[in-house]
Amino acid sequence: MVAEILDGELHVSPRPARPHANVASNLGGLITVPFKLGRGGPGGWVIIVEPELHFGPRPDKLVPDLAGWRRERLPDALGGDDAPAHYDLAPDWVCEILSERTRQRDKGPKQRIYAREGVRHMWHVDPLARTLDIFRLQESQWLLVDSFAEDQRVRAEPFEAIELELELLWSK
Repeated sequence: MVAEILDGELHVSPRPARPHANVASNLGGLITVPFKLGRGGPGGWVIIVEPELHFGPRPDKLVPDLAGWRRERLPDALGGDDAPAHYDLAPDWVCEILSERTRQRDKGPKQRIYAREGVRHMWHVDPLARTLDIFRLQESQWLLVDSFAEDQRVRAEPFEAIELELELLWSK
């Protein structure tokens, strides 16, 4: 189960279904090598799968499917021996893989909390519809920058330094 606290309300979801888990794994692999490891790309990022994020005074506790911080903002993703399991520094990018069980939360309270905390970029990936929606935070509001589908080749911010083959996201 995955537990999140959004606006003071506990939400518990089963672990992701196969289409969700497959796309999250594929996407993580496609961006980690060039952006976290710097192989075939610019590096400079920390990319983490399902990090626990704590924001605000209550706090809200969120678990995005993927999150990324620019390395200069999070130079040591591990921390020391006494580092907590969660992160309280807002990422620069989050990705939510949409499913019927999570769609309303991902597009509702989670999206509002990410905006409140100043996350600059957000992706919504729908594995069944085979779509990728790219959002940028602009004046505290989410701006839909672009939408892509099926087997397009895209340069999607903030990872536009490489061409992403969407066909690889949906691969089995």
